[in-house]
Amino acid sequence: MSKVGIVFKLTLAFIGIATLSGCSTTGAVIGAGAVAANTAAEERSFQNAVTDVQIQLEINDLFLRENVSIFRKVNIQVNEGKVLLSGNVELPEHRIIAVREAWKANGVREVINEIEVNNDSGITDYARDVWINTQLKTVLLFDKEITSINYNIDTVNQSVYLLGIAQNQQEVNRVIAHAKDIDYVKRVVSYVTLKDDPSRTQ
Repeated sequence: MSKVGIVFKLTLAFIGIATLSGCSTTGAVIGAGAVAANTAAEERSFQNAVTDVQIQLEINDLFLRENVSIFRKVNIQVNEGKVLLSGNVELPEHRIIAVREAWKANGVREVINEIEVNNDSGITDYARDVWINTQLKTVLLFDKEITSINYNIDTVNQSVYLLGIAQNQQEVNRVIAHAKDIDYVKRVVSYVTLKDDPSRTQ
């Protein structure tokens, strides 16, 4: 299928998803174009990319309906049905609620809970997290031995969480090494799946 055909199909899918979750049609079209451009180069199939976006939108909607604080403070990364939750919440039970609601979304295969109960995180911590994220994404983008588009990165309280698909273990090790070399990083947690992992086809 041509790239134009892919964008058209994905736009229709996004409009349907957006209608269910209250998003605008304009946002759906923009999202469709972004995902179509990305899927041409990444390991995820076109269908998996669409499903992952649908899962993320559905979890966002579930969080918003259940608790606005959880919706605002919990970050969601999705890759081939694997959901990584991170962020800072005010109450321990919010961690439990977030995981419970995430499992309700159609297509979820796994939920990883890295949500922290932390009321001490401030603007300085947030600024450092953003800085770390930006630095790491830039380094990976210019490293020719890493297919950076296959990685989702989230940083919370200077802990870096990696999700995605790696060509091999050497690539994962290289990504982790880059993350550890960045100032302020306290730890690196990898949930990256190898390209030839049998679990990807299950």
